[in-house]
Amino acid sequence: MSDPVWYRSLYWRIAFGFVAMLAVLLLAQGLLFLWLTDRFFGAPRTPTQLAAQIAEDLSAELQQHSDVELEQFVPRHFSRIYQPFLVMMNDGTRVSNRPTGLPPDMTRIVQWHLRFESGANRPQPDAPSAEPRPPADAPGRPERPHPFPPPPTGFGRRGMPRFPVEYASIVVNDRQLGVVAVPANPPPVSVALRELGPTLSWFGLGLLGVGATLTALLVFRPAHKRLRMLEQAAHALGEGRTDVRASETGGDEVTSLARTFNRMAVDLDTRAKQLAESDRVRRQLLADVSHELMTPLSAIRGYVETLGMSNVPLDEPTRERYLEIVEHETHKLEAIIGDLLDLARLEGGGDTLRVEAVAVEDLFRRVADRHQPALRDPDITLDVDIAEGTPRIRGDAARLEQALQNVAANAIRHTPSGGRIMLHASREGDTVCIRVRDTGPGIPPEHLPRVFDRFYKVDVSRAGTSVPSGSGLGLSIVRAIIERHGGSVLAANAPEGGALFELRVPAARTARLATLFA
Repeated sequence: MSDPVWYRSLYWRIAFGFVAMLAVLLLAQGLLFLWLTDRFFGAPRTPTQLAAQIAEDLSAELQQHSDVELEQFVPRHFSRIYQPFLVMMNDGTRVSNRPTGLPPDMTRIVQWHLRFESGANRPQPDAPSAEPRPPADAPGRPERPHPFPPPPTGFGRRGMPRFPVEYASIVVNDRQLGVVAVPANPPPVSVALRELGPTLSWFGLGLLGVGATLTALLVFRPAHKRLRMLEQAAHALGEGRTDVRASETGGDEVTSLARTFNRMAVDLDTRAKQLAESDRVRRQLLADVSHELMTPLSAIRGYVETLGMSNVPLDEPTRERYLEIVEHETHKLEAIIGDLLDLARLEGGGDTLRVEAVAVEDLFRRVADRHQPALRDPDITLDVDIAEGTPRIRGDAARLEQALQNVAANAIRHTPSGGRIMLHASREGDTVCIRVRDTGPGIPPEHLPRVFDRFYKVDVSRAGTSVPSGSGLGLSIVRAIIERHGGSVLAANAPEGGALFELRVPAARTARLATLFA
């Protein structure tokens, strides 16, 4: 199973989504802040021009409506102007578009300016008098007021304001009714933050909500959808449906989990099918065993009951023939039971193999010696051919001989009188291939896939021989023995006619080394 691609990883997607959302949020907030601060600080008019424009608008409004309420008119009419200013009338009315944005002591400075412009604080010239002035240090001389009284808070030591202010007079009918004061410097950052903070906060929250929604839709929703599908597949698997599979699209950790789940589902499905097939084979085996055992048992029971009947007169030759049949069926029953036990040990792994290097010549010689009487009566010829350089076989000598004996017995059983059986061995790579071919009628093609099944017989299609059929377990034992040795067995029809069995068994290592250093 391949690992997720890094750029498709769910963790990287979350990280990229978070970074991208944060970058977009900061960029949008910055652009909005620049736009708002440009409106706040970067007005196209200078403070002098702004003061003149506001004074002109107020003068025109007062000219038309002398009873206008400046406290309502100024904030409403000049709300789009972010530069704070102060309108102070002669009657003491004070109005500002943004009172919180005015510098400290702005009101006192404008009051001082208004009083200074109106002449209230200007020095008055002395009235002419015929009397001579007393000396300055003469006792009883009244103290003259200072031409410029001390400035209020907001002025420096030299009587200059601490910050420059631009003024414009509000004039109606050539009469000054007040002044418009605009600070020459932009408002402090705290004012901008106080003014722009709510807008930026609401905009940021909205953008954060949009970004979170997009991240959830683009990053988490596909993964959540596939996780839901995986959960449904897991529920279905828990209910016994081993054919369900999860989606493997995406290339992230969810995909890796889905692949693991699918592999587990495939394994469970395979095991379930194997269990079903094993159960079917077990049932079939029980049926076959019952059928195969019932035949000799029925014969034995019938003849024994006949022999035990006192009212049925039997002559001695008939009694001996019945006893001979009972003995034959008993041996047949014993052979079937022995083959079944042998096959169960081989397929169940309960039989331990004594692995050694086995010479093919010894196997062929023992087969010829074992079946010599069966070959003599029907006049069947047994040919043995071992190719030069054929190595030894790695395996259990007794079991290999048993497999070869069963194949040879099957070939003798289906070879007519005057026929031939050929045993051939040769080396093919790391295996030794043993071929057993006869000159019988061969195996019908439709029966070839099942010749190694238990109790499967094709004697009906291979008629014409005088040797009785076996138990139907010989070739099953052959396959079990060869597969226990790590080899394979194959049944086919030879091109020249007759049946052909190929037994492939691993060659012994000692034999291969001997061949290499020869």
